[in-house]
Amino acid sequence: MSGGTDRGEVTPLIAADARAMLAAAIGNAATDRPGDRLAAIFRVALTLGLRQGEVLGLRWQDVDLNAGCLHVRHALQRIEGALILKEPKTEKSRRTLRLPASVVAAIRAHRVRQIEERLVAGSRWRDTGHVFATTIGTPLDPRNVIRAWHRLLAEAGVERRPFHTCRHTAASLLLAEGVPLKVVQEVLGHSLLSTTADIYSHLTPAAFQEAADAMDRALVG
Repeated sequence: MSGGTDRGEVTPLIAADARAMLAAAIGNAATDRPGDRLAAIFRVALTLGLRQGEVLGLRWQDVDLNAGCLHVRHALQRIEGALILKEPKTEKSRRTLRLPASVVAAIRAHRVRQIEERLVAGSRWRDTGHVFATTIGTPLDPRNVIRAWHRLLAEAGVERRPFHTCRHTAASLLLAEGVPLKVVQEVLGHSLLSTTADIYSHLTPAAFQEAADAMDRALVG
């Protein structure tokens, strides 16, 4: 299970819905509403646009919180009933991403939680090195992550969407903030810029308007 495909209709979350979903995942200590133990997964997916398999395939050796970067080196896939790590199919999928401060904070908090879970598990703990693991250290079943995603969307009052919407949301938010399409391609790990353009060009009307205005400035004055 690699976490879906980039092809097909793009239905990203708007920024307000993405924030609402993350708020539901984090919880609220003031109202005794506990956060979800998988909250950091959704922060990483919505912010960095990783595929589900790439998020679940992360190991602690792939993350450098002091340097603020993350290396995508594997994807967790279900093959003949077993969850195993596979190397990316393309060189572009194998990439290094800079981490926003919010993601660093989320992963640090997640690591504290995991250390606590490891102490509770004791001899039952399996040291697989996965950043996102079960309460005994084994790889997460992607189906359980999807169930948590749908539950948190419902709690946030957001329309049900597939988990792969995280990837589309990250791309659309980057483009809305004026990040160049070439940079978005590198973040998503697309092999070809044309792939990124085919999927997301309709989400960049402001960029095309800027191009039109630029030509007027150059040729009309």
